Amino acid sequence: MRTHLFLFGGGPPFTPNLQKRFAALTNGGPVAILYVPRTGKDWVTYASIYTEALQEEGISSFVHLPLSDAPTDEQLAQLQQCQGIIISGGETELYQQYLVATPIGDIIQSRFVNGVPVASFSAGALVAPERCVIPEIDQRDNRRLRLPGLALLKDAVVCVHYETWGEAAHLVQSFTEESTSRAFGLADASGIYLCDQYLIETEGTDPVVLSRSPVR
Repeated sequence: MRTHLFLFGGGPPFTPNLQKRFAALTNGGPVAILYVPRTGKDWVTYASIYTEALQEEGISSFVHLPLSDAPTDEQLAQLQQCQGIIISGGETELYQQYLVATPIGDIIQSRFVNGVPVASFSAGALVAPERCVIPEIDQRDNRRLRLPGLALLKDAVVCVHYETWGEAAHLVQSFTEESTSRAFGLADASGIYLCDQYLIETEGTDPVVLSRSPVR
């Protein structure tokens, strides 16, 4: 079964072409939207940035799944049935805590290897590789962290908000320290699509790609 991974350097919405590609791969849904609740943030209003665009592509069923340390059996069952998964943005450490080596993360990995497309935005994109490298600017104590990731993206590291956060040096450092074959620097309002780990399509600002061999 082919794997389908979409990574975006900022928050929603999808870029137009990658939105169409993601929607086509979901077979009509349902699509799960995973997010860490934020105090004072109206999730329903924010989620409409995802849902309204995907509804235009023919998807009508969505599962809104707030992440926590204790997902319910119902939430796990709902995620297991989804034909597309979106991982939203926010505080990267919390996404890493709730998604890596957890029941939710196990289901994401299982669905992913069985062909369900996964789209990750900002913090979600940072958690997608085998190693989640969080820059100082994205950490409450201004510490750079190297944590386990979801391993949806193999042998690569990712930086997001590449231009906004000035991530050039961080990308090179991560690429060097982790000794990966590739590194992707993703700008806001930009995304990439990988099928079976191969880079197939980019949209928006071209990603900065570091590679120890020809880009694939």
